[in-house]
Amino acid sequence: MGKKSFLGMETTDSSSVASDLIGSDLKELGMAAKKLANHAIMLAGGLGFGTSFLSWVASFAAIYLLILDRTNWRTNMLTTLLIPYIFFSLPSLIFSFLRGDVGKWVCLIAVIIRLFFPRHFPDWLEAPAALILLIVVAPGMFADTLRGMWVGVAICLIIGCYLLQEHIRASGGFRNSFTKAHGISNTVGIVLLLVYPVWALVLYIL
Repeated sequence: MGKKSFLGMETTDSSSVASDLIGSDLKELGMAAKKLANHAIMLAGGLGFGTSFLSWVASFAAIYLLILDRTNWRTNMLTTLLIPYIFFSLPSLIFSFLRGDVGKWVCLIAVIIRLFFPRHFPDWLEAPAALILLIVVAPGMFADTLRGMWVGVAICLIIGCYLLQEHIRASGGFRNSFTKAHGISNTVGIVLLLVYPVWALVLYIL
């Protein structure tokens, strides 16, 4: 009689230990899944921040190259391609601001000066005026859809590659593009145009 009760107690203890072990394992699995989710969220947020930061860098690099071309760069490259590049890479904060009433007033003043006072409208203002006019009048398909898709990023990449190879050709080779006057700043500015679309396309693929 006592032997049977001993066997019953031993079976009960073994099953309780097994259930405790399973519960502990499930708890550890839950904690691991929670950590994995938190790390994934942090990584996604970091990558998103990186894309946003690079879009700011690329936009300012394009604006810098555009100003440089209108002042002392003066190349035969199709630098007007920087206008659509800025359009597609400009951060949403600035883009929305210029697309509102502020941009409309700027466009109105620019058109009035260009029509009635052409002598007072300098040549170097044509590109910025064209950019703001493009931002204001662009249809929603371009302003709200393509800008946020891989298509706009691919356009930026194509423009950056074209300008880089044209700059290297105009400089007489890759080495000269880093050694001639203004070569380093121009080359670095064009390379920065490539960083943002490459990074954004990699994230789209992943």
